[in-house]
Amino acid sequence: MDTDCQKIKKEDQDKAFLFLELFLFIDNIGSVRPHLEIHVSCSHFLFVFYVDPLLVKAAKGHPVSRPPAWMMRQAGRYMAVYRKLAEKHPSFRERSETTDLIVQISLQPWEAFHPDGVIIFSDILTPLPAFGVPFDIEEVRGPVIQSPIRSEEGLKALHHIDLEKLQFVGDSLKILRKEVGEHAAVLGFVGAPWTIATYIVEGGTTRTYTTIKSMCHTAPHVLRTLLSHLTQAIADYIIYQVESGAHCIQIFDSWGGQLPPHMWEQWSEPYIREIVSLVRTKCPETPIVLYINGNGGFLERMKGTGVDVIGLDWTVDMADGRKRLGNDISVQGNVDPACLFSPLPALTDEIQRVVKCAGSRGHILNLGHGVLVGTPEEAVAHFFEVGKSMKYDNSSQNHVFEESKLVV
Repeated sequence: MDTDCQKIKKEDQDKAFLFLELFLFIDNIGSVRPHLEIHVSCSHFLFVFYVDPLLVKAAKGHPVSRPPAWMMRQAGRYMAVYRKLAEKHPSFRERSETTDLIVQISLQPWEAFHPDGVIIFSDILTPLPAFGVPFDIEEVRGPVIQSPIRSEEGLKALHHIDLEKLQFVGDSLKILRKEVGEHAAVLGFVGAPWTIATYIVEGGTTRTYTTIKSMCHTAPHVLRTLLSHLTQAIADYIIYQVESGAHCIQIFDSWGGQLPPHMWEQWSEPYIREIVSLVRTKCPETPIVLYINGNGGFLERMKGTGVDVIGLDWTVDMADGRKRLGNDISVQGNVDPACLFSPLPALTDEIQRVVKCAGSRGHILNLGHGVLVGTPEEAVAHFFEVGKSMKYDNSSQNHVFEESKLVV
């Protein structure tokens, strides 16, 4: 570096300190993520500010102008364009493990409805082969694991997650991040250890969960070892997704609700809490959402995992959920997916009710479960249009709903 360039003029120093104070102030309120670059060689101070997407702001509990909205399973069979693509590529594994197809399917709802979150088209079982658990998906039976793990001998098949085998996930997230830019949050997701374990132990889907529930008593050491291995693998997978471009991660403990609450505290909560802790060390700014299907009896316990957002299913009243959880954590949900089959004015009323009950800080508008097959696409479009028509009055923390100019 030249000697002349090492000297910064007094006025430049004053400007630098002024901007540094602004930098720290903005970082403190959290509405944007500032990144500071100082080019001493040119006696210039270049400040670059990266704005968090609306969904990320809401997830962190920061003030937003309206509720951001996305839908679980927003890419899928209810869309005609997806069904047409599935005819050409009938294998779900191919669709969810081929970069070009993942990106194309993930962007279908973005191009049609412009939600505030674009979630990668994948599956919670996708990472299993990367740590030693091969699986197939049969048209009638669904996921099938030929060698269920129910003993110490079965545990020998497990190994550290090989992220190179999941490169199609990383590549897809990078492309999605580039395609969407900062206009929406790119969402990654994983299954919780208990939920993943149900497939590995039962050998596929089940309605009773008798085998894995029995293991809690007959082979607890085997189940704990399996859950611990899954915890590390899932944490590594989350970090990989974030480093590949995901703004936000959702953990699906889909079958956690099949446990009695006291058993969930023993067999699911500690492992989710450990995942959150591991991810925080590498990705402290990445919001984490936790969703359990049938979570009415778990809300307070879910909060104890340390996640940023609790997803509510439609069986929980949003106002009651807010009261139980408090205002120091964000919530997501929770319009009944069946409402999208109702007349559009009724859907409008339900969306407004949920948003009003959730409050004007820390709410992500979503369904209480995934989009149902057969859902009218016009209803999905209407869902997002209504959500975008709402505005918060942040000065009074009350809601002011703009009259919809849409033709309903």
